[in-house]
Amino acid sequence: GAGRQYARNGRASFRTASLLKTLLLASYLRQPAVRRRSLSARERALVGPMIRRSDDAAASAVLVGVGGDAIGRAARAARQRDFRLVTPIWGLSRTSAVDQARLFRNLDRAVPARHRAYAHLLLHSVVRRQRWGLPRARPIGWTLEFKGGWGSGTGRVNSQAGNLRRGGITVTIAVMTESNPSHDYGSETIRGVAARLLRPQPCAS
Repeated sequence: GAGRQYARNGRASFRTASLLKTLLLASYLRQPAVRRRSLSARERALVGPMIRRSDDAAASAVLVGVGGDAIGRAARAARQRDFRLVTPIWGLSRTSAVDQARLFRNLDRAVPARHRAYAHLLLHSVVRRQRWGLPRARPIGWTLEFKGGWGSGTGRVNSQAGNLRRGGITVTIAVMTESNPSHDYGSETIRGVAARLLRPQPCAS
């Protein structure tokens, strides 16, 4: 039914890795000097790659530019309760599956109206080589916006969160894993969990 939440170990704490970048995007777009105007080409060249191809240097620049207080405010706007920022190694920040689901479910609360369409576009257009896990479990006829985090291909962290939509229905999924024997193992775990949650819909790939 609408508005229901299901979780297994949903409040367990995990390293964010690149999942933090969705919150960084919201934090940047919420800035008083940014929220009511169009983004410049330079700004799009910063936040676009941060999401679409998970550019770490861009994420570091955004974090320094917006600061921890702004990131905390964005987290609260998204109703996150388990998020803890760690700097300067921001990939060691902490989150939970429930928190990531809240972020995606409440993204329009965290992102100003002027920039919502752009934020959704970026999360919808992650580059092909990073479309493992949830994209492989996406049911036919559903659209997907998502972000992933991973430990440089080692399997130390493999996590994804996102929204699937069809018509007026939105399903938000977050799957967090750590200490996988390989990146492929963690990716297949996310795909398998998501596919089971989305049954009996046939998958697109």
